[in-house]
Amino acid sequence: MKKKSKQKNQSTPKKEEAAVTLKDMINPELLKQLKEQQDQMKAAEERKREEEEQRKREERRLKEKNKSFEELLNESGMNWKEFK
Repeated sequence: MKKKSKQKNQSTPKKEEAAVTLKDMINPELLKQLKEQQDQMKAAEERKREEEEQRKREERRLKEKNKSFEELLNESGMNWKEFK
């Protein structure tokens, strides 16, 4: 028995159809509006990241400021037993 080879019906895109892109189909005003919205979202994300970094720095500074004498002594690299 012979297997029948299937013929594929591939339609080649016409030059006119290939030239039209999604960018061409979208209204330029809508495209401009979307880009502005994207820029606003990026700026908001950057501000949020900056605020988070500032909050972390302030938290570290306050934690360092409020350390007890024992914590400072334990973090010290000097061997205090030599000074007894």
